[in-house]
Amino acid sequence: MTPTEQRQRMRAILNGTKCLSPASVYDGLSARIAQDVGYTLGILSGSVSSNSTLASPDLIVLTLTEFADQIRRIMRASDISLLVDADHGYGNALNVMRTVIECEHAGVSAMSIEDPVLPLRFGQEKDELISTAEMVGKLKAAVAARKDPTTVIAGRTAALKVEGVEGTCARAKAYAACGVDCIFVVGVETVAQVKAVHEAAKLPIIVGSAPASIKREELEAAGARVLLQGHQALAAAVKVLREVYSHLYNGGAPADLKSKIASNEEMDKMTHNGEYKQWIKAFMH
Repeated sequence: MTPTEQRQRMRAILNGTKCLSPASVYDGLSARIAQDVGYTLGILSGSVSSNSTLASPDLIVLTLTEFADQIRRIMRASDISLLVDADHGYGNALNVMRTVIECEHAGVSAMSIEDPVLPLRFGQEKDELISTAEMVGKLKAAVAARKDPTTVIAGRTAALKVEGVEGTCARAKAYAACGVDCIFVVGVETVAQVKAVHEAAKLPIIVGSAPASIKREELEAAGARVLLQGHQALAAAVKVLREVYSHLYNGGAPADLKSKIASNEEMDKMTHNGEYKQWIKAFMH
């Protein structure tokens, strides 16, 4: 599947009637496993990227080059349509253009640019946002920088907790006027909030998270087409790795881990070992 085909599939999701949840992936193997399970949509968040690449918290210490390289490894190993959290675009509007170029070249289907003040400044107040005017400049730059018109640009806002529904709707309307393809909203607590933003922007909505009490059908009716569900996959990997390392370090037998680890057959399947054997036979004999 080509990058454009993957992007068209992403657009079909946004233009559809269902609200889907992506698999949270962090490397080529996790993306391939998600695809094997049945996922067609994945997400690489800034926090997961920083956690898995640098073993650091989500404080924007990851560089654009490191982020783009991680995207390339994911896309090389899978055919999922990948949504990435490109944070603040790694700087000003010019940096946003470079971010779009690099992420698009790496194979993403969609990327979000967000409006909090990032990285943290000395003495910065919590949840501070950049001005709507500055964000509009960033989003216009993002739209102008993409080479493939099927690449999805999402304007992401954290305004619900800072400026309330009215302020969020005003920002969403301004972001939509920049030519973005959808609005990514974090901090959602009610269906009414999603509906209000959708009606203001007249664009599909990506919901960063929502209370478990909200039904997916309610979000669909309110205009949501993507709902994030957290990043449990990396956290699960951390837990299992600790259990396995601790078991072996403390003298446990490798055989005792059989129920916790993938079989040789599963590892062969996920690493496409059969294909490599065919290539060895075809090209190295």
